[in-house]
Amino acid sequence: MYCRHCGKELNENADYCTSCGVATTKGNAYCAKCGSEVDKEAEVCPSCGSSLKKGAGAKKSKLVAGLLGIFLGCFGIHRFYLGYTTIGLVQLLVSVVLGIFTCGISTALVSLWGFIEGVLVLCGTVITTDGDGNELE
Repeated sequence: MYCRHCGKELNENADYCTSCGVATTKGNAYCAKCGSEVDKEAEVCPSCGSSLKKGAGAKKSKLVAGLLGIFLGCFGIHRFYLGYTTIGLVQLLVSVVLGIFTCGISTALVSLWGFIEGVLVLCGTVITTDGDGNELE
């Protein structure tokens, strides 16, 4: 993920750019997917073809994401739903693969992790946007 204001590479869960201090959902001078400079009026990145307009995808439901986190959090389903596929994949692999070797202890821990994230999504405190930076409804 790249800052839409200055084009610097960011952590995928960052709320603010560490270089310029601007919120990751603000700005339109750079592509958030590839970091290339784009025209402020462009709707599609000429380098990677991704949509530059915020809200281009379907809005995600806070209720659905929270309930998925509470009931299926051990598999990272809520993270896949929100578009955070890397963390979702980590939760899935730790739960299933390590769960086999740890007799389910890691699965229980990832379940707790998913439950807490589900509650945080429902409360609207920590996870408030999807993977594209759109606010949850």
